[in-house]
Amino acid sequence: MLAPAKRYDGYRSYSYLEEGRDYEAFKLCAELGRVPAYAGLSLSDEQQQRVERLLSGGIVISLHEHPTVMPERVPELLPLTRTGRERTGFEGLARSGLTAVFDNFMDGTCNITSNAGWKWTDVIADVGMRLCDIAHQDFVVRAERVRDIQAAHESGRVALIPAVEASTMIENELDRIEILYGIGIRQMGIAYSEANVLGCGLKERRDGGLTAFGRAAVERMNKIGMSIDVSHSGDVTSMDTIVHSTEPIFITHAGARGVWNTNRMKPDEVIKACAERGGVIGLEAAPHTTLSKAHPRHSLESVMDHFTYIVDLVGIEHLAFGPDTMWGDHVGLHHLFADQMSLGEAQGEEAFEEVAYVDGLENPTECFWNIIGWLVQHGYSDDEIDAVSGRNILRVLDQVWV
Repeated sequence: MLAPAKRYDGYRSYSYLEEGRDYEAFKLCAELGRVPAYAGLSLSDEQQQRVERLLSGGIVISLHEHPTVMPERVPELLPLTRTGRERTGFEGLARSGLTAVFDNFMDGTCNITSNAGWKWTDVIADVGMRLCDIAHQDFVVRAERVRDIQAAHESGRVALIPAVEASTMIENELDRIEILYGIGIRQMGIAYSEANVLGCGLKERRDGGLTAFGRAAVERMNKIGMSIDVSHSGDVTSMDTIVHSTEPIFITHAGARGVWNTNRMKPDEVIKACAERGGVIGLEAAPHTTLSKAHPRHSLESVMDHFTYIVDLVGIEHLAFGPDTMWGDHVGLHHLFADQMSLGEAQGEEAFEEVAYVDGLENPTECFWNIIGWLVQHGYSDDEIDAVSGRNILRVLDQVWV
C-alpha cells in the first residue's frame, strides 16, 4: 500500500478532548489490517506500480461511503451512536489512496425503531458533531465545491463531502433543504427503505412515484446545487426523479438487476434513463447486495460482474464506485438493523451464501487498491480507469454543484 499521506499526523477522532471524561470510551475496530489481504489478484511488479501511480496521481473518489469506525462488539454500536459521537477513520483514509469521499452521515440505522433515525434534530447533531471533529485537524477537509476536491488532491489531503441517504428529515419543509446545504450537505437521497413525503423507498410493496412535494424538492435541489441520489428509492420513484430533474443525478451505490435479480439492484430501464440524462451509477459493495450468478459468494469479482454488465449497457463514462463500506462488522450491522434496511424483502428468490465480509472490499482502506488492481489486471486503459475512479463523478458535479 501507499505510505500514509504526508499531511496525516496521526490525529484520532475527538482527541482534542479527554476520552473517558469528556465522552464515553468504546473499544473500536482496527482501521488497518482488519482482514487478510485480498488474494484474488495476481499483479506483476509493473502492474502493481501502475496501480500505485493511478492512485497517487489521479483524483480518486468514492461516491458512497461511511468512513467511520465501529465498535469491536456490534451490540455497542447503538450505545456509541446514541452519544452522537461517531469516529471518523482518519488513519484508514490516510492509506486508502482516496482523494475524496462522499460521507453519508445519516444512514437510516440510528435507532432500533422504524424511521427513528431520520429526525431533524438528529441530522443536525450528527453532522455538527462530526464536522466539529474534522475541523480540529488538517488532513481531512470538508469539500463544498469541485475546486475543493482538486485542492485536496494537490495538497495531499482527503476531501470529505457530507451527504445524507434520504430526505425524510425535511418532512414537508422545503426550506430545510437550504438549511442542510448551509451546514455543508452537498448530496441527498430521495427515500431510504420506507416511503416519505417525497416518494417511495425499496421496502414499500407499491411505489407511487415522486409526490408533488417530491417534485418541488427535486426542483429546489437543482436550484441550490445539491446532487440527488436514488439508490434506495423504488423503481417508479427513481425514474420519476431522473425525468423531473433538470440536472443529471447519481445512483451512488447499487448494481444491475440484470445481473442479480433483487429489488436492491436497479433495472436496465432506470440505469439507461440515468445515463441518457448524463448521470452516473456507483457500484455498491455492502455485503450480499451486488452478487452475481457467476460469483454468488460475495467478493470483488461479484461486484465487477455488475461493472462489465453496465459498461456494455450504457458505456464506461456513466460508471463509478460507491462501495458503501466502513471499519467494522458490516454483516453484523445488517443483522442488527435488518428491519430498517432494504435487504430482507429485497433479496427476492435468489439464493446466496452468507459471508463474514465481502472479500476484497471489506473497508474503505482497501477498496480502491483492489478495484484499480482488478481494472489493471483486466486490461483497462489509464484513461478508462481515470474515468471510473473519479472523472465521471467530477463531470456531473461540475454541472450540478454551484
